[in-house]
Amino acid sequence: MVTRLPTHLEAGGILRRAQAEGGFATVLSRGERDAGTILILTMERGGNARLWERMPQLDGGRSFQAIMDEDAEKPNKIQEYVTRRAAQDADCWIIELDIDGADRFVASLPG
Repeated sequence: MVTRLPTHLEAGGILRRAQAEGGFATVLSRGERDAGTILILTMERGGNARLWERMPQLDGGRSFQAIMDEDAEKPNKIQEYVTRRAAQDADCWIIELDIDGADRFVASLPG
């Protein structure tokens, strides 16, 4: 059995690391303290929004995968999804990051 880091510690680490790299980071919604799911909304200088969620991998691990990108034709698409997801899963954490190299940053997070 794999022991999982409590969600509140993982979320805090993501926030501190983003801030240490010169980015802005905040928790938009807090979920279950120990076992909540984390969604990460990334931006670069207020644009290029992308939503990430940790997904199971074939090797049994779990890594963050981009599940939705900003759409100029549907500017509220990500916000609507996040609102629906939070209503369906009260344990869900939503973290917003505005950081240069957002894709690299998320890819470097432990799975």
